[in-house]
Amino acid sequence: MIEDIKKDAAQRMKKSVNALEISMAKIRAGRAHTSLLDHVTVPYYGSDVPLSQVANVGVEDSRTLTVTPWEKPMLPVVEKAIMTSDLGVNPNSAGMTIRIPIPPLTEERRRDLVKVARNEAEGARVAIRNIRRDANSTLKDLLKEKEISEDQQRGAEDDIQKLTDATIKEVDGVLSEKETDLMEV
Repeated sequence: MIEDIKKDAAQRMKKSVNALEISMAKIRAGRAHTSLLDHVTVPYYGSDVPLSQVANVGVEDSRTLTVTPWEKPMLPVVEKAIMTSDLGVNPNSAGMTIRIPIPPLTEERRRDLVKVARNEAEGARVAIRNIRRDANSTLKDLLKEKEISEDQQRGAEDDIQKLTDATIKEVDGVLSEKETDLMEV
């Protein structure tokens, strides 16, 4: 029973770290990367679908992304979807390919993006602490129902705290990696 609680907490904490890594990938660092367009959706036959389902997204060089729609009529639709996204880029179409130049980041914009990254990391830390709180309250409920002893509860809470500390250290590692990536010119 205690092992199930620990295992559940570990899985949920790992999901929080994975969610953080995904949100950090969306914060652009001045270099072209296909993950920049992951959240862009395109209207396609009456429903919004991710860009990657209607076009091939690639990296031409360190400052340019290329998008090649699979159907010719989708070219203006894809271009408009990229323009209206929150990326702040201007796509250029040439034939069947859309080129997206990624402008270099200014120092002020880099600092803003670092603040956004720190905010995302703090959100992940809060989520991890909430998971710890849930696991500890479940242990307390088991103690009240006399299904576990106080020693078992304390041992399990110590294990959950160690897990929490290790996961938060992992979050800090992801954050510092993103900060150095953003501040790199």
